[in-house]
Amino acid sequence: MSQNITLSLQDIKDLSLSVLTQNGYSPQHAQAITDVIYACQLDDCHSHGLFRLFMCVETMRSGQVDGHATPTLTEPGPAVVKADAHKGISLLALNEAMPKLIEKAKTQGIAALAVNNCFHFSALWPEVEMLSAQGLAGIAMVPSHAWVAPAGGTRGTLGTNPLAFSWPRLGKDPFTFDFATSQFARGEIELYRRAGKQLPEGVAIDKNGNPTTDPTAAMEGAMLTFGGYKGSALSIMIELMAGPLIDDLTSIESMAAANGNTGAPYHGEIIIAMNPEMLSGGQVAVNNDRAERLFADIIDQGARLPSQRRYQARSQNLKRNAVEIPAQLYQDILKLKD
Repeated sequence: MSQNITLSLQDIKDLSLSVLTQNGYSPQHAQAITDVIYACQLDDCHSHGLFRLFMCVETMRSGQVDGHATPTLTEPGPAVVKADAHKGISLLALNEAMPKLIEKAKTQGIAALAVNNCFHFSALWPEVEMLSAQGLAGIAMVPSHAWVAPAGGTRGTLGTNPLAFSWPRLGKDPFTFDFATSQFARGEIELYRRAGKQLPEGVAIDKNGNPTTDPTAAMEGAMLTFGGYKGSALSIMIELMAGPLIDDLTSIESMAAANGNTGAPYHGEIIIAMNPEMLSGGQVAVNNDRAERLFADIIDQGARLPSQRRYQARSQNLKRNAVEIPAQLYQDILKLKD
């Protein structure tokens, strides 16, 4: 029996929507969540694709998330939007606030969106690519739970704290990166555990502060930041930018708020949008050419731009109108309907 099964692209959407609606999410929330799960699965980003349905269902069954919450928007200033998710998953609030953020960035040159009081599970690259699709550069940051030890530390204090950036390219896919400031994303460690594989060295420590390659021991202990002290400093910056700056929780506070429940972390998110047209003084075309020369020099020496793998996977999967996922993962997802 094959270890993988093939799903059509419509199958991905149907499976996600049915699991979410049968587990208490409104059609609006289920659609917002499904759109991001589909985008990630289409690009073979397996740790943030259909696999994330487990976290969405777990968060609902633990009684934490409001699957019918209606977001509210406020505009404290000409370049600021705040979206209160009211304990819903972040994505519906973000979708409703995004047009305002885009409008403000185009008129003011730079604008910020703060999403508050939300549960967050999703990859950030689809969010910043909403901005680059509109000709804007974008940055997004979120904390998570205190799963990550600071450089030189022995216990979790920081979140996995992803940082994403997208740069619009005329006539081409945007330059985008999205990475956790930890060595691995939490979901990647869980995938290693499910597959019975050992982690690489330098990814995590156990509950006693000792290095470990056992994914179960890693999840009971703490993850490590990438780049040692540099990754740790970036992670602290994200704690501040996506926590106190926008009046929301740090990763320590988010973990405390969970009160032992598992599922998606509860906190906030900040997204910053920048308008190259205004900031460059109307010289977008000239400066696009300069950016392209930078990208060309990188590719010419055999290096790869971030997201190139994603775009290649997307093209291939769109052509065949299907993706492959592990057969066991599919069977486990079907059980979520029970």
